Amino acid sequence: MEYVTRIVIIGGGPGGYEAALVAAQLGAEVTVVDCDGLGGASVLTDCVPSKTLIATAEVMTTFDSSYEELGIIVADDTPPMEQAARVVGVDLGKVNRRVKRLALAQSHDITASVTRAGARVMRGRGRLEGMQALDGSRKVVVTAADGSEETLTADAVLIATGGHPRELPDARPDGERILNWTQVYDLDELPEELIVVGSGVTGAEFAGAYQALGSRVTLVSSRDRVLPGEDPDAAAVLEDVFRRRGMNVMARSRAQSAKRVGDRVEVTLADGRVITGTHCLMAVGAIPNSEGMGLEEAGVRLRDSGHIWTDKVSRTTAPGVYAAGDVTGVFALASVAAMQGRIAMYHFLGDAVAPLNLKTVSSNVFTDPEIATVGYSQADVDGGKIDARVVKLPLLRNPRAKMQGIRDGFVKIFCRPGTGIVVGGVVVAPRASELIHPISIAVDNNLTVEQIANAFTVYPSLSGSIAEVARQLHTRKAGAEA
Repeated sequence: MEYVTRIVIIGGGPGGYEAALVAAQLGAEVTVVDCDGLGGASVLTDCVPSKTLIATAEVMTTFDSSYEELGIIVADDTPPMEQAARVVGVDLGKVNRRVKRLALAQSHDITASVTRAGARVMRGRGRLEGMQALDGSRKVVVTAADGSEETLTADAVLIATGGHPRELPDARPDGERILNWTQVYDLDELPEELIVVGSGVTGAEFAGAYQALGSRVTLVSSRDRVLPGEDPDAAAVLEDVFRRRGMNVMARSRAQSAKRVGDRVEVTLADGRVITGTHCLMAVGAIPNSEGMGLEEAGVRLRDSGHIWTDKVSRTTAPGVYAAGDVTGVFALASVAAMQGRIAMYHFLGDAVAPLNLKTVSSNVFTDPEIATVGYSQADVDGGKIDARVVKLPLLRNPRAKMQGIRDGFVKIFCRPGTGIVVGGVVVAPRASELIHPISIAVDNNLTVEQIANAFTVYPSLSGSIAEVARQLHTRKAGAEA
């Protein structure tokens, strides 16, 4: 009788379900243990819902900022004294119902794909039981919602349990006025005055979206600027856009507490100032879901933050145990989680595998304008981590941008001196998530600025700016060598 390798995956997010598809394709017996529904937080409460909400906000922003310049006339019966009133509004209850519907549909599609591939899906919470057995197997105990337990035997286990919103001790969400990012989709009415605490990616995305939908937004940032982890030029553009659109951006302001006072929320800052609004969204980071899983008892090393330590092929310190996704703290991106999960299965099942290379990862901040990045960053260049030449070209010079009324944004490319090999890039523009792809291909394949410059682009197009930046880098290279 032929032996079949048994794989147990705890967590059904991108890291888990992509790993399941690979393992099943390679002939393993796969069980996915998940308590919320396949897709995980990425599909059910984070990436898919937030980007669906942002899609509505994008339409509102485009309409509000461009229709007059483009010559569009909106006829309505607003009285002359109220002509400044908003012509287009939003039904947030309807928007959120669509958000939840699409998230559930995506989760069902993923479940169908995983089941069709031959994997078993179990609803429950999984934990490792003890150390590795003499035959190399592992035990996973699955606890169902009714308290019943089932023990699974696995040749390899993948931990892909994700994370959950971090909470401040004196600012606990109540789901009504003080919210975390998983609770905002239960709102039926648009917050009149929204305080967003945290200016990282999540905070910036929600602040921009609700501002576009019609809320008066205050963004509380403990740092000097919004998006402290992103390209400084890109962050400066976004902060300028936020302020120009009426957002109150409070830099160097650390929130200490938030409490309900009737139908309002009071947020107290570390310096004693108090700001008020109708709602408060806490976006102060995430905590890995690694507690209560028997990880350390099973030999899995955790970092001080609670994240699971992994190497570049997703192995933990415990033989036969792998980890993927936000629980590892590598990069909080669905694409990285999926790649970690696939790599883990390729590695354990003996297929060809390339170690995870974070310098080829492209990421995007879904604000308006979007901020897309890949490869080495401005911080890497400024800090001497890599020697690179940089050219930045504002979109204001791009003919297609002028036609579409786009004023903000730029394309920036980093290349190696001498060879001209592209090592990184930044795009700040509408749909930057689509525009970054040619730069990602260049970084992944060690293409040169000359190759990018010599490829045809459509005229007029925003992507023409990518070729123009490459031409400038190539010209400067040639001039330096002459």
